[in-house]
Amino acid sequence: MKKIGLLSDTHSYLDERILHHLSGCDEIWHAGDFGTAEVAGQLAALAPLRGVYGNIDGRDVRLTQPLVQRFEIEGLRVLMTHIGGYPGHYSPAARLLLAQEPPGLFISGHSHILKVMPDPRLPLLHLNPGAAGRHGFHRVRTLLRFAVAAGKVQQLQVVELGPK
Repeated sequence: MKKIGLLSDTHSYLDERILHHLSGCDEIWHAGDFGTAEVAGQLAALAPLRGVYGNIDGRDVRLTQPLVQRFEIEGLRVLMTHIGGYPGHYSPAARLLLAQEPPGLFISGHSHILKVMPDPRLPLLHLNPGAAGRHGFHRVRTLLRFAVAAGKVQQLQVVELGPK
């Protein structure tokens, strides 16, 4: 079993609450819009980091984070990209990626809206952790924590970090 901390849209902002809730994770996943490479470095100092760059990320982040991550962990195939949409409303690029090699877990960020949705048509679980940073229209900063074991997401927790 692996303990995962999932966040997105930090927009150059990390605080002690974020770091506290990610401590003890086996891996940290970031679904884009880090803001700076420094944010990626601080997260990687806590635990191994898997991330993707987002639309606001500059060259410093794009040199170390890909546009798309595909990997398998504990028997679960994962696809992560920043702009992906959600079940029934996937972006055109995400539809292509999902059709090429369907994952069991699809992660995206960008919307700043926390979503946990199954897609019975593919079938997969979609996660968007909302936004952990202070920039954007969201009112409450969020992230997700969960475990992955035997090919499934387990013990899923929504963490509210407080108002932006």
